[in-house]
Amino acid sequence: MTPPHDSPPAARGTDAPLPRFDRYRALFDAMDEGFCIIRFLDGPHGPLSDYVHVEANAAYAANAGIPNVVGQRLREMVPDEADAWVARYGEVLRTGRSIRFEQELVATGRFLDLSAFRIGPFEDRLVAVLFKDVTERRRAEEALEARVAAALAERRLLAELVEGTDAFVQVIDMDGRWLAINRAAAAELERIFGIRPAVGLRALDLLADRPDHAAQVAAVWNRALAGEAFVATATFGDEARERRTYEMRFNVLRDDSGRQTGAYQFVYDVIDRLAEQARLAEAEEALRQAQKMEAVGQLTGGLAHDFNNLLAGISGALEMIGVRMAQGRGADVERYLAAAQGATRRAAALTHRLLAFSRRQTLSPTATVINRLLPDLVELVRRTVGPQFEVETVASAGLWTALVDANQLENAILNLCINARDAMPHGGRITIETGNKWMDARTAAERGLDPGQYVTVSVSDTGTGIAKDVIDRVFDPFFTTKPIGEGTGLGLSMVYGFARQSHGHVRLYSELGQGTTVCIYLPRHLGAEDEAADVGTLPLVEGEERHGTILVVDDEPTVRMLVVDALADRGYACIEAADGPSGLRLLEAAEGVDLVITDVGLPGGLNGRQVADAARAMRPGLKVLFITGYAENAVLNHGHIEPGMEVLTKPFAVEELASRVARLLR
Repeated sequence: MTPPHDSPPAARGTDAPLPRFDRYRALFDAMDEGFCIIRFLDGPHGPLSDYVHVEANAAYAANAGIPNVVGQRLREMVPDEADAWVARYGEVLRTGRSIRFEQELVATGRFLDLSAFRIGPFEDRLVAVLFKDVTERRRAEEALEARVAAALAERRLLAELVEGTDAFVQVIDMDGRWLAINRAAAAELERIFGIRPAVGLRALDLLADRPDHAAQVAAVWNRALAGEAFVATATFGDEARERRTYEMRFNVLRDDSGRQTGAYQFVYDVIDRLAEQARLAEAEEALRQAQKMEAVGQLTGGLAHDFNNLLAGISGALEMIGVRMAQGRGADVERYLAAAQGATRRAAALTHRLLAFSRRQTLSPTATVINRLLPDLVELVRRTVGPQFEVETVASAGLWTALVDANQLENAILNLCINARDAMPHGGRITIETGNKWMDARTAAERGLDPGQYVTVSVSDTGTGIAKDVIDRVFDPFFTTKPIGEGTGLGLSMVYGFARQSHGHVRLYSELGQGTTVCIYLPRHLGAEDEAADVGTLPLVEGEERHGTILVVDDEPTVRMLVVDALADRGYACIEAADGPSGLRLLEAAEGVDLVITDVGLPGGLNGRQVADAARAMRPGLKVLFITGYAENAVLNHGHIEPGMEVLTKPFAVEELASRVARLLR
């Protein structure tokens, strides 16, 4: 660049004296800022193309990071940076105008805040430079700029995400004014309400002419403005436009100090999803119904098959009795009676199993320590399964008490042992084990139980096991893997129903070739064990005198006739009624009624338990015998009946009826 003079004077040497600087050297050396004087030189790169440091104070090296700078030429120090520094300071020399700027020294990595001004006339070619190290500040500023840039980028990204999402996003302040709303939410509000939201406006103001909609909107936002984070599903929209169902996720907006400044929501239109869920639910319900119908078909088919066999035996035996009586061949009657009675007993056993499966059997639970049942039960099992099977017990010490019908439990265990026997055609080992078990929430949920304490009874075998594809069906009634004629398929279903009716559960574990374990879970009873009571059939003494008046209440005429005739043959006086109100009127009018025999399920508005309670209100201490062919167990308070009351399950033997009556009237 051409200097502002026609022709520059000859350059002074680098050692030309600087008279004015010497008198201020002590001042310059005391400064914290760096200071130097440079003299421009002509060189191979042209006039004023380089400079040499002719003076520097003590702080120069501390600020610039370059020691012993006096006498050093710029292009020797930083050849790559020289052009920029020469151009900047050369302009100061030519124009005489001072400058201030910040610049990084690439050679040292420091940032300097510099001021430069000319000393003396142009001919002296001197420029003074005053500077200080601002590296720390510049680094902090760069870091802040980077954070700001990142924040802006993040905000832009967040804005793009919010605008690109399917969610309707709204943010409001504590006064209910929009702080932000994405385009999707604005469009949705316009679609369902016909309003045009904007930052700074209030939704409630825009809905002022529709107070019902305003109240609905305010109700959900007020929960969030009260500090609650929640998820809710509701339907919004003007009936004249469109109503949609939304899933709304609300949260609280807070500042850096944690103070609530508003609330925000992410909202999704779920009406299509709910419709799809409803369709799936309908499909699942249809599938469940089809499975139920299949189970009902299996149940009714098996029931019809078994009962047809039993009815054929009973009806055939009765016909043959009639034929033989007409022929005068009375000697053959006893054989046919035995056949009919045997078929009747099998029919009764079948109905008991069906009632057990359906959880409708009549139970008489007592507080029982199951270990006390094992000695007699194991002996019965050994006699039943045969000598080629080893039967062992593992009775847990300190076994808890369970509230259970001991007879039905023994029946369930015997059924399991028979199944175990059938699974071991070549012999094996059957293990009956008891134990105490705590169930936490997770374990109980896995087993379909409530958390708590349970008494367990399990039967294990070393048999063939059960295939995984049928293991889920083993508790279905009439389902069996045994060949035709070797099993009804009611054993496990009865055990399942008994366990569920006893407020417990049953679980089955099996591996092919390894055997099977069936475990019954019964809730622990915290009361004391009940004393054993002999409720068996009492022997009838020939010629024993029997007397007393009995009221028989049953809506089935045949049953009522048989009960009255059987008791009359034994010397009792009987009166009968077909329903509860009639029976109570007879009781009120009659004198000296000693016993009421009543069916549990009665027509006329009063069940058997209500009849018994009303009868005892009239005549305290009156003896009652309930007879039932259906398990109205809730009516009987789940077997917890008062002293002087007993329950007899239909069908029953006449001798059992007479025995119960005799015991109650003694």
